[in-house]
Amino acid sequence: MIFRQLFDSVSSTYTYLIASRRGGEAVIIDPVLEKVDRYVKLLDELDVKLVKAVDTHIHADHITGLGALRDKTRCITVMGEQAAVDVVSMRVSEGDRIDIEGLSLDVIYTPGHTDDSYSFRMNDRVFTGDTLLIRGSGRCDFQNGSAEAQYDSIFNKLLRLPDETLVYPAHDYKGDTVSTIAEERACNPRLQVSSVQQYVDIMNGLNLPNPKMMDVAVPANRKVGLVQDEVDRHGWSLAPTDCAAMVGRPEIILVDLRDRGERLRHGEIPGSVHAPYPDLDEAVHPGGMLYELARATGKRLVFYCAYGERSAMAVQTAQEAGLAAACHIKGGLDAWKKGGGAVSRRSA
Repeated sequence: MIFRQLFDSVSSTYTYLIASRRGGEAVIIDPVLEKVDRYVKLLDELDVKLVKAVDTHIHADHITGLGALRDKTRCITVMGEQAAVDVVSMRVSEGDRIDIEGLSLDVIYTPGHTDDSYSFRMNDRVFTGDTLLIRGSGRCDFQNGSAEAQYDSIFNKLLRLPDETLVYPAHDYKGDTVSTIAEERACNPRLQVSSVQQYVDIMNGLNLPNPKMMDVAVPANRKVGLVQDEVDRHGWSLAPTDCAAMVGRPEIILVDLRDRGERLRHGEIPGSVHAPYPDLDEAVHPGGMLYELARATGKRLVFYCAYGERSAMAVQTAQEAGLAAACHIKGGLDAWKKGGGAVSRRSA
């Protein structure tokens, strides 16, 4: 396995790059905007393809690299379903999994630092964001934070993981790089409490100043979905209501770009074919399934995903491959459902 822990000294942020092998798919957790070029260079050096970029929550101390990585690599952006961001490719919730080739991250909802905070467990390690830090825990006094919720997240979820589980946080201010669940249970001063109220009293008494970047970072991190605007300007977008009239027509191929787990959980538009977004580049170029199908039949490809971000990037890729009729459903399945569109479900 390829595992890299990268550090931004300005915001004391840890970013994690993970892949199962050279030449395979990679995921990145909590990227920082100013370090994006470094990440891209490292991806090239390691010979891995970034397919998913994840934020554990809306950060207040730095601007996320999600949008820039999406624009440079056309990766899938991922956040929790509670995150108040305009658009990300995929929203996850408790019990979901984030899959890439050879690896899987279990999704754990761990609110408290913010109401959209998540942790991600992979085999022998857990990425805790700002929920559980090394010898500390994330403050709870902004972005709908709650010390009570954080107590529950730490004591009833994270500390119930196996003792030997490695703890990798999103920040450290002392130079520590990794801990374990057992170590934090025994040595973290904020966890040496006998009740919820005792923990709440500690957290409510911190009286910390706001992060220096908070007024800039939070608004910026809520607006990362600009890729759809560019597609709109080219006239490659369809409103869900317009697409509804096309469903079932023989000249249309509806292409669902989402992962299998998303389709099982949320359903799909009837009559869709499935082409996973990470495999799209091959599918829409000469010799690929969608390219040859569209060319041979003259049918129009209509892409969709969860919220419109993956499908917007898919249209750009298809257009570059010469499929000039390709378009996408703006706002994805979410907008389709809100407009009253029919959805079918498949059994597992």
